[in-house]
Amino acid sequence: MSMPTSLLAKSLRPGHPPVTLAKHLHDTEEAAFNVFRPDRRWGVAYCRFFRIPEQADRFLLNLRVAALFHDIGKANEEFQSMLTRRTDARQSLRHEHISALVLHLPAVRQWLAGCFALDLEIITAAVLSHHLKAAEDEPWSWGQPRGARRVALLLDHEQVRDALIRVAEVARIDRFVGDFPTDWRDGTPWSDALEQGRAAARALSRALPRPGRDGDLPRRQLLLAVKAGLIVADSVASGLVREGHAIQGWIDEVVHRPPLTPEELERSIIAPRLRQVGNLEPAKLHSFQTRVAKRGPRTLLLAACGAGKTLAAWCWAEQQLRERPCGRVIFLYPTRGTATEGFRDYVAWAPETDAALVHGSATYELDAMAENPGESVAGKQYADEASARLFALGLWSKRYFSATVDQFLGFMEHRYASLCLLPALADSIVILDEVHSYDESLFRTLVAFLESFDVPTLCMTATLPGSRRDELSARGLETFPGPEDREHLHDLEAKECAPRYDIRVCDDPDEIDALVQRTIQDGKRVLWVVNVVARCQGLARRIGAAIDVPLICYHSRFRLVDRQRAHTRTVAAFKQIASPAIAITTQVCEMSLDLDADLLVTELAPCSALVQRFGRANRHLARGPDFRAQVLVTSPPRELPYQPDEMVAARAFVAAISGKDISQQRLGEALGEHALAEPQVRATARFLTGGYYATEGSIRDESDHLVTAVLDRDLDDLEKAVRVRGALDGYILSAPKRAVLPVEGRPSWLPRYLSVVSAQRYDESLGFLMEEATP
Repeated sequence: MSMPTSLLAKSLRPGHPPVTLAKHLHDTEEAAFNVFRPDRRWGVAYCRFFRIPEQADRFLLNLRVAALFHDIGKANEEFQSMLTRRTDARQSLRHEHISALVLHLPAVRQWLAGCFALDLEIITAAVLSHHLKAAEDEPWSWGQPRGARRVALLLDHEQVRDALIRVAEVARIDRFVGDFPTDWRDGTPWSDALEQGRAAARALSRALPRPGRDGDLPRRQLLLAVKAGLIVADSVASGLVREGHAIQGWIDEVVHRPPLTPEELERSIIAPRLRQVGNLEPAKLHSFQTRVAKRGPRTLLLAACGAGKTLAAWCWAEQQLRERPCGRVIFLYPTRGTATEGFRDYVAWAPETDAALVHGSATYELDAMAENPGESVAGKQYADEASARLFALGLWSKRYFSATVDQFLGFMEHRYASLCLLPALADSIVILDEVHSYDESLFRTLVAFLESFDVPTLCMTATLPGSRRDELSARGLETFPGPEDREHLHDLEAKECAPRYDIRVCDDPDEIDALVQRTIQDGKRVLWVVNVVARCQGLARRIGAAIDVPLICYHSRFRLVDRQRAHTRTVAAFKQIASPAIAITTQVCEMSLDLDADLLVTELAPCSALVQRFGRANRHLARGPDFRAQVLVTSPPRELPYQPDEMVAARAFVAAISGKDISQQRLGEALGEHALAEPQVRATARFLTGGYYATEGSIRDESDHLVTAVLDRDLDDLEKAVRVRGALDGYILSAPKRAVLPVEGRPSWLPRYLSVVSAQRYDESLGFLMEEATP
C-alpha cells in the first residue's frame, strides 16, 4: 500500500482549504493551551471548578498530550476514503477506538512513561471517549469492528510522526523511534493492546470513588477535567477553523475578556427590573433581598411564592461578583416556559450582545418575542448567525443566561453541548430555581454536581421537603433565611404571615361549577388545576360550553406554536385584575409563573405541589388585605401520576391547613410536618463514574410512553422547512407512543427523532386529545 501525500482530519468542503490531520492535532493542542492556560482566569476557574487547583500544571500537560493523540486513529485507509468521498467507505473501527489502542501498544506506553507527570490511563480515557461513543459493551464496545476485519493503517505517515514530535516537546521526553503496524486486524499486537486496555479500564474504575465507596478522588477529578477539556479543545479547534476564525485571536477576544463586574450586573439587570416593577419610580429592594446577598457562595433561598426570590437571587449574584472574578451569571429553570419568562423579565434587560436564552426551542421563542416585544426586548435583535454556527461555543461570549437546567447540567450525563459549555459554567455564578420540582434523577444530578464541583451556587424555591433540604445542607448550602435573620426581615414576615386563603375540601361538582360561575360573573379570575392532560381537556370542553368568557386550556401536549399561544394568554389573563378570566391547566402552572387567581380549584397532589399551586392564588395581595382567595381541593378519580403514599400524606396535609385566613407561613409549617421523607440520594452520574468510557444519558426521569412527534397534516410544511434547513420547532409536540402512526409511508426526509401522529386527534385550543377527551 502506497502512503498518501497528505492525511485529512475533516471532510473536504468546496471553497475551503483542506484540514489536514497534522493541522487539526496541532490546532486542538493550541486550543487546549490557550483556553485552559493556568495564568488566566478561565484556567484558574476550570481547575477550581474540578477542585484540582494544585494539579493545574499536570492537568494542562495531560490535556495537551491527549489533544495530540486524540485523532491519530484517522490515519487509516477507510477513514481517508470516507473523507474524500471516493467510496462508500465506513468506519469498521471508530477512529478514536484506534487512537486509544495505539496508546496501549507497548512501545508507545514505554515511550510516554518517560514523563512521570503523564497519567496514561487518563490520557487514554480522554482519547477513547471524546466522541461519547465508547463503552465496555454494545452498542459502542471498544475495539469491536462493525465491518471489515482488517483496516489498513497509515500511522507511519509523516503527519502522525509530526504530532508525536510535538508530544515529545510538550512532555519533554525523547522522540518516538518505534514503528507501527501497517494494519489493524484480529490478533497480535492489537488483541494484546485491547486486552491490556480493558484490564486498565477496569482497574481505573475500581480505583475511582463511587457512592458508598472510597477511592482516589483527586485522580478522578483530574480524569474528569481532562476528558471534558479534550472535548472542549476539539470543539474549539474544529468550530473555529470551520468558520474561519484564528484560534488564538478568537480565544483572546472571547475567553480572556475582563470579568463581569457587580456594577455591570446592577446596571444591566437589577436597576431596569426595579424601574419596571415600580413603574415611574424605581422600586426599593426588600430587606430580605439585600440580606441574602450577604450570604456565602452556597446558599439555599427559601421564601414564599411572590416574595421576590428572583430579584433576591440577582442581588446575591451581584455580591458574589465582589468575592471572586467571574464572567457570567447563569439562571437555570426547570422548564422551557419558565426559562423564557425568566429571560423576558430579567435577562432581556441586558444588551442583546450579553443576553442569552438557552433551551431546546429558544430560537423560536426569541422570534416570537420579536413579533410582539415587551419593554425589555423592544428594539433588540438576538439572531447572530456567526455565533449560531459555532453552536455551544457561540454562547461563550454571553454574560447573562436564562436557560433550562438540562442545558448546563447535562454534562453530568455526557451531553455534548453541555460539555462544551463547561468552561463557561466554571467561570460563572449559578442560580437554580424551583429545585422542589426536580424529579428523582434531576435532584440526584444536582446533589452530585454540588458534591463534586466548586462554583458559587444558589438554589431557591418556596417549598422544599425536609429530606431534600438536608441533602442540600450536607453539600454545604446554608439555608436563608435562618432563625437569626427573622428579626431583621419584617417585610418578608409580613408577606409570609399575611392571611391569603380560605382552603377547604370539596368533592361536589355542582357546588364547584356554581362557584366558578359566580366568580366569573363577579369579574374575577379562576385557575383550575388537574393532574393529567386528559381531564384538563375534558374539563375545558365542559366548562367552556357553560360560560360566556374565553377559556384557556394549558398543558404540555400542544404543538409548540399553540402551547406558546396558550402560555402567553394564561400569563396575561392573570396579570390583570379588571376582567374575568379562567384557565384550566395541569402541573405546568406550578413553576415560576407569575399567576394570581382569585379562585383556585385543584386536584389533590403531593404536598409540595399543592403549596406551589396555592401560591398562584392571591399571590400579590392585589385585592387588598381583607381579600381571601378561595381554594377548593378535590379528589381525583385516579391517583396517577402520583404514588399512593404521596396522596395519603397530601390528604393529611390538606386536613391540617383547611380553614380560613391561611397564610403561606402556615403552609410551610404544615409541609414540614406532612411531606414524605425521601430516601437518601445516591450522588452519582455517568460523567463521574465513566472512567475510560462515555455514552450519553439523561439527567431527567425519562418517560417510556411519550415521543416527540409532528402531525401528519404538517408534513408538507415540514418538508419545505427541512429542505431549506428552516426551524421545525413550532410543529413539534409530545404525544403518547401508542398514538404513533405506522412506519409504512413515513417520509424518508423526516428526521429520525420525530414520529408522526394523526391530526384527527388534535385541536388547536385543546392540544393532542388524550383518551378521555377524544370525541
